[in-house]
Amino acid sequence: MSLVPFHELPGQSRLWVFPASRPLSPEEGTRLLTGVDRFLEEWDAHGSPLRAAREWREGSFLLVAVDEASAPPSGCSVDALANLLKKLGEGIGAEFLDHAPVWYREGTGVRKVSREAFRAMAGKGTVTLDTPVFDHTITRLGHLRDGGWEKPAGASWHRRAFFPSG
Repeated sequence: MSLVPFHELPGQSRLWVFPASRPLSPEEGTRLLTGVDRFLEEWDAHGSPLRAAREWREGSFLLVAVDEASAPPSGCSVDALANLLKKLGEGIGAEFLDHAPVWYREGTGVRKVSREAFRAMAGKGTVTLDTPVFDHTITRLGHLRDGGWEKPAGASWHRRAFFPSG
């Protein structure tokens, strides 16, 4: 079996963050995770089982990690994961492969807006360099654990993209 608890993977594990196009209900989240778990239990690269894990956070983010030290994922195995998420998303009316929107925290909730809308909000001061944002470009589990996924906009790529004078 290649599916392990998320906390058991080492920090250098490869990480993918898949934001849902909308928050999922608890039932939809369960359906998603059931499908992902089935896939990860059998996930392999060229016949070598991949030691992988997943987490579901904030009702909107699927995190998948694989221990590359045990067996590295191949392009085909990553494509298979993407195809699975496309299929599961179609079944629940959500998309998981669009990384263009900006995700940020507002109070205790999570919001998603277009890059243009976030830029306009930055210009008006509605969001600031202190606004917590989610950086889906991180690729290592250790970065997630070290706070590299959710951090102030001023400490992420969002600073350069949306706050050029900041």
